[in-house]
Amino acid sequence: MTSGRRETPPRPTGEPPTARRPLAFGPYEDLTGWLRGLGLALAVGLFLALSGAFVDDGAPLGLRLAFWLPMMGIGALWGGFIARIMFPQHGAEDGPLEGVWRSCLWAALAMAAPFTGMVWTANWLAFGHQISWRSLPYLFGSVFALSLAMTLLNTLVESRRAAIRRLSAGPPRPRPVRFLEKLPPWLRGAELHAIEAEDHYLRLHTSKGQDLILMRLGDAIEELEGLEGAQVHRSWWVARAAVEDVRRGDGRAILTLKTGVEVPVSRTYARLLRAAGWY
Repeated sequence: MTSGRRETPPRPTGEPPTARRPLAFGPYEDLTGWLRGLGLALAVGLFLALSGAFVDDGAPLGLRLAFWLPMMGIGALWGGFIARIMFPQHGAEDGPLEGVWRSCLWAALAMAAPFTGMVWTANWLAFGHQISWRSLPYLFGSVFALSLAMTLLNTLVESRRAAIRRLSAGPPRPRPVRFLEKLPPWLRGAELHAIEAEDHYLRLHTSKGQDLILMRLGDAIEELEGLEGAQVHRSWWVARAAVEDVRRGDGRAILTLKTGVEVPVSRTYARLLRAAGWY
């Protein structure tokens, strides 16, 4: 007997998650990462103080240190905040620097705009002289170049550390399939071949036999993540590994499972399963 309900597209399970993760080297991952970035910024600040860049190189070293070390410390904080906003979301399938160059440019621009004003004001307060308005474009360019260099340097350092962590951690452990915990005790350890909806119950087709549990098919499919399979009919979900034979005709298909159970595939699901390479 058929009903007037419209079938929804199949809901495959066991596929890699599509959610995209943030870059491991965009914002600092934790306190250790921020301290590493802070240490790098202070080291660059020490170099700038010793070289007298951007300030009066005739000023005492202590004054230049008092100028650059706090400035670079604030820059480390501001850079981490900007990176969290500016850096895009990339999946693990992306290349290690896919799209990062553009993000570094935008992050450096966002950092350079306020820091140009800070350097201009700090020069006036600390050293008693003002940078002329005509020199502001040059000052902005210099601050932008420094911001871009720091962003790229942090990016390369953090990406290398993230790659080392991934290699040392090895392949991720597969997550347990939550639905298998709902199998009756006598079916535990069996291969799940298919799930068939019968009113408010689900009939479980396994390598050890069949049984009924009280559950909705939609809820079961949500808990089947990690087990490769798909909904093939409004009343059936099938594990791909359990399919031994496929018969096609009249736009429909019949799947034969290892146990000999035959599962109907509706026209809607037949087209999508064919596109997914099931037959």
